[in-house]
Amino acid sequence: MAVKMASDGMWQGENPLDFALPLLAVQIAVVLVVTQGLAFAFKPLRQPRVIAEILGGILLGPSALGRWGPFRRTIFPEWSTPALDTVSGLGLLLFLFLVGLELDFRAVRRVGPRSVAIAAAGIVPPLLAAAGIVPLLDLAIPAPRQASYLSLCVFLGAALSVTALPVLACILKELGLLGVPFGETAMAAAAVNDVFAWTLLALALAVSGGGREPKGPPLAPVYILSSGAVFVAFTFFALRPLMARLARRTGPCSSDSNLTCSCAVACALLAGAVTDAIGVHPVFGAFVFGLAMPREEGFAERIGEKVAPLVSGLMLPLYFATSGLHTNVDNVQGVAAWGMVALVVAVAVVGKFAGTFAVAVAGTGMARREAAALGVAMSAKGLVELIVLNIGKEKKVLDDTTFAIFVIMALTTTVIATPLMTALYRHQSTATTPEVDGMELKGGDACPA
Repeated sequence: MAVKMASDGMWQGENPLDFALPLLAVQIAVVLVVTQGLAFAFKPLRQPRVIAEILGGILLGPSALGRWGPFRRTIFPEWSTPALDTVSGLGLLLFLFLVGLELDFRAVRRVGPRSVAIAAAGIVPPLLAAAGIVPLLDLAIPAPRQASYLSLCVFLGAALSVTALPVLACILKELGLLGVPFGETAMAAAAVNDVFAWTLLALALAVSGGGREPKGPPLAPVYILSSGAVFVAFTFFALRPLMARLARRTGPCSSDSNLTCSCAVACALLAGAVTDAIGVHPVFGAFVFGLAMPREEGFAERIGEKVAPLVSGLMLPLYFATSGLHTNVDNVQGVAAWGMVALVVAVAVVGKFAGTFAVAVAGTGMARREAAALGVAMSAKGLVELIVLNIGKEKKVLDDTTFAIFVIMALTTTVIATPLMTALYRHQSTATTPEVDGMELKGGDACPA
């Protein structure tokens, strides 16, 4: 049934909430009021904003208020889901473009091979553990799966091994650690981890076949991976030089900055459309294009400053709230399912912590207390984890119960990160929070997660 954009008004006997635009406006307002209210309540606890946004969505969804039929049918009717998901998905696309913009590998080069070693140590144990978790999930959740064992292993491996760089940056800023060597090491290792996570996600999407029977040729995964590699090469070796030339021509004080920003955003959206056509999720294209943007003349920074307020203030909270709306905690039923929650949380924390701690102490000579804090820091998941999980659910690789289990894990690991780091790493923050290459945080609004 086609849905009209706007009503003729209540005086004409029409309910505005039966029409797409006014209902979407009310939904966004409700989401922002609930999530920002929770963020204000959690501020004394020094929790990242993503916690409030996910919990707000869960409260509005089928786990809490969504149980009440009149509320669900009035504010979040089933027919409105595609529009809400599309708007929030657009916010996700632009946010991944911003993440690519802010990932500057000068910090990685400055820290050196140490960051790569620490990142690898935090990635490998959870990635290997995923192969053992999948059979246990089949025992705990005896439901038919559409995804193959390999695709599920790769998706869960990405979910368990990822570190959320923006969440980590906000936690380090809150604790006054961004400008110290510890903070630089954590940020550099998380940057390497982020790139690996998106590469692994692209691999997972290539081998998953969307969680369904493959519709294309048997070599479709090979075509997807090779096309993705060509896209990355074209972006870095053809588009990047053109954008660098544009950056030199416009300069930091050019009157054409708005036009340049519009062109960059349009290219990021087109890059997302291209990777979707290839068979990889659109966020991968936006992320790669953001990575390829030149840093000369403050080009990437200027674009980020123009795009970030709308994305982090409006569209990203909407994305995480819709994630919560799609999460039904009631799907996790029985001792076996909650035992899987405990196991997944333990693997996500202990796997990252043990690998990071061992390499930081033995390989880099870091003090044990600092190494322990670094292990906790690398366990923060938050938004990147949610992105991986939502893509897995969208592609039918994750069922509703597995999705809910991993959402609970993402919330738990992110909530415990700040208090544990505060207890392990004592550092008196200075009056001025330093700036780190590639992740400049200015005030509360700059922490999008």
